Order: sequence, then structure tokens, then C-alpha cells
Amino acid sequence: QLQASGGGLVQAGDTLRLSCAASGRSVGRGAMGWFRQAPGKEREFVAALNWSDGRTYYSDYSKGRFTISRDNARNTMYLQMNSLKPEDTAVYYCAARGNRVAVGSLGDLRVYDYWGQGTQVTVSS
Repeated sequence: QLQASGGGLVQAGDTLRLSCAASGRSVGRGAMGWFRQAPGKEREFVAALNWSDGRTYYSDYSKGRFTISRDNARNTMYLQMNSLKPEDTAVYYCAARGNRVAVGSLGDLRVYDYWGQGTQVTVSS
């Protein structure tokens, strides 16, 4: 029910835009988010969007470089990534929650009900 796309191989300083298309009426109606997982590391929070009011939340490393947004008509979420660094290399996953959740929990991967298949982002130096 979630289809992520847009990953690729880029150089440091480049930009990428990831997309996450959601299917199903209730998918993502609470919140949607992006997480990433680098080899040998745990999956970590990147950014999230509270669907009811459109407020956005970022991790410390994504704030100022990444922008999460949505297109309600297309039921699609985006992650615009600017000034990419080699340490941004990871598989990026989109996630969604059907019901509302406390905004303080949006960075916790356990609150999300649906996950996309992941899209690889590789940033070369």
C-alpha cells in the first residue's frame, strides 16, 4: 500500500526527491514519515508529516537540508533532499499510520502501521 521511489546514485552536494505513493483510504491519514537504514545500523527517523494539520517534523541531521511535503490529491508524500552527503547513504523507507498519534511519537518507527519497500540512496564523495 506504500510505494517508494526516487532513489539513486548521486554525488555529494546533489539533490534527490523521493516519492511515496499511498493506496487505500485510511493509509497515512494519521501521519506519514521517512526513515532510513544504513548498512549495519538501525533504522532511524528522518522526517514526518502530521496529516491532519500538515505540520512537519525533522531529525537534527535532516533539518535545513530535507523537506517533507505531500500532495493530498495524489495521496503522495515527498522528501526533497538537498546538499546530500556521503553519510546520507542508506535505504530510505516511507511509513504511514492510519490513525492520529501524538506528535511526540512521530519519530518512533513503532507507531507506523504501513511500510514501503525502501529505495536506495547512495551518495558518493
